[in-house]
Amino acid sequence: MTKSSKTRPIVVLGAGVLGRRIASVFVAGGYTVHIRDPSAPALQAASEYIDAHREDFTVYTPLQPPSGTFDIFTDIPPAVKDAWLVVEAVPEKLPLKISTFAEVDRHAPADCIIASNSSSFKSRLMVDEVSDDRKKKVLNMHFTMPPAIRTVELMTDGETESELFPMLSQVLKECGTVPVTARRESTGFIFNRLWAAIKREILYILAEDVSSAEEIDLLWKNMFQLPNSLPPCRLMDQIGLDTVAFIEDNYVDERGLDGSMTVDWLRENFINPGRLGLKSDKGGLYGAQAASSTTNGSAQQEDVVYLLDVGLGANNPDIGKASTAGKILQYRPSTGKAVPIITGQSLPDGIDVSKSTGRIFWTNMGCATSTHDGSVHSANLDGSDIHTLLPAGAVHTPKQLVVDDDAKYVYFCDREGMGVHRIRYDGSGHEVLVRSGSLELPEQKKDMTRWCVGISLDKRHGYVYWTQKGPSKSGQGRIFRAGIDVPAGESAENRSDVELVLEGLPEPIDLEFDEETQTLYWTDRGEHPTGCSLNRLVVGGENVDKEAFKLKKEIIARHFNEPIGLKLDAEKQVYVVDLGGSVYRVNDGRKTVVWKDNASYTGVSIARA
Repeated sequence: MTKSSKTRPIVVLGAGVLGRRIASVFVAGGYTVHIRDPSAPALQAASEYIDAHREDFTVYTPLQPPSGTFDIFTDIPPAVKDAWLVVEAVPEKLPLKISTFAEVDRHAPADCIIASNSSSFKSRLMVDEVSDDRKKKVLNMHFTMPPAIRTVELMTDGETESELFPMLSQVLKECGTVPVTARRESTGFIFNRLWAAIKREILYILAEDVSSAEEIDLLWKNMFQLPNSLPPCRLMDQIGLDTVAFIEDNYVDERGLDGSMTVDWLRENFINPGRLGLKSDKGGLYGAQAASSTTNGSAQQEDVVYLLDVGLGANNPDIGKASTAGKILQYRPSTGKAVPIITGQSLPDGIDVSKSTGRIFWTNMGCATSTHDGSVHSANLDGSDIHTLLPAGAVHTPKQLVVDDDAKYVYFCDREGMGVHRIRYDGSGHEVLVRSGSLELPEQKKDMTRWCVGISLDKRHGYVYWTQKGPSKSGQGRIFRAGIDVPAGESAENRSDVELVLEGLPEPIDLEFDEETQTLYWTDRGEHPTGCSLNRLVVGGENVDKEAFKLKKEIIARHFNEPIGLKLDAEKQVYVVDLGGSVYRVNDGRKTVVWKDNASYTGVSIARA
């Protein structure tokens, strides 16, 4: 069977609008790409497009930095000489595709796969002049319009080796796309058939003067584009497949339709065996596991990601209103949507979740970083019942926040206030644990090397860790630790147990501590290549050895767009958010995009809901 290769080229035939985007996908995945087109201007335009849009594609790939290369060709033979995969993206003219496949078959290696990007022709129609052995390596690979639409549909030519589909799906995932495979030949693949049915019924509605385009779109938005909207198969399972069949019976009877492939098929394969959807323990279209995970009609619990939008992104059209544009959003993987649950916040920065109380806690920096009007708040997980724990002005510029769910304390750093603080869950017992400079001395207040930003706890050994970031991208960032409690007889300003853990960092921001592995994680907002990164250090609860720690620290992911917040989930995956509007998940050094828009994210936390 053909194997993927980073040294043998992937060839894209056609340098048009879609061809150059397909080439960009594979370059972003780290592959060697050859682009062939008989037009030199088209090749030049494709080259310029790939170079200009690399970040648009690499944001979805785990390879950092991108290592793919590309070259251009005007003739097929040299382009495909050592290829392992050829993707045809020439004009939708069947004779042209047939002759193109024939030429590739003559000049490509025997194990080379040939895929057609055609959405209108099955690949079996293109193999009239290729060898019988090659027909086993021919398929459709239909891209829509990456990077905006990342789905790719794979489909057999009727003879394609089945082993090719999982291999190619893995390659496409590595390149940041979302592949699906049609189980058999299908005119229109999967999505185009779905879209064709929707279009057809809409045209019927309009032709019969039942409704208008505006009303149809209004209904669609309110049925399928709300935060809690379900995709169609899950919606049918929720409604109940027996109910779905009864409704469809009416259309079959009224219109004289053939129900053999709809309601008859549904009754034979699902309803009669008792697979009615969520109302049945046997499940429905999604199977028994989906039904067993549902209790009293409520959805299966999942990790819900809470995000802080600071209000400085392009999604805020009036930057003059940034001081009240902050939001807290709830992102659910099952819906793939981020929904605001709290708005009108004043530059929110740090957030954490208390599992024991079912509440979120967060900081607001205030109207501006120069104003002394920071505050700390809490609310239920759905955004209701907001409590102010520290009112505006109680602290200067509160930044990252973490909870101690055992002791019921909230810890946070105050940047311009040069301090590490804690309060109880109800807002009482406000203490300053560390003061890195004097508030009475202007020269110290302006000294960014004293500014405290990120914070985390090692409760097992009784330490609080924090960052002092230094000037922007200056290489003067440091990480400190001290005991969770101020030693008896000492003060926040003059503690004997403060230890310098690391120094000379580009610009360390937020922290996370894994007590199980005794590992400290942090984001760094500093200059590339070592900045804009996610880092870790196994501290092991041992005595601080700066030189040893310096050698042990690791960069585990890079090339973020000014990363701030981070959170470790139960599977040791690290969620990272950045000011560029992206939410990432880093797993064993592999960085993938979970959510992306035009906001600016500062904080992230996770709850089971």
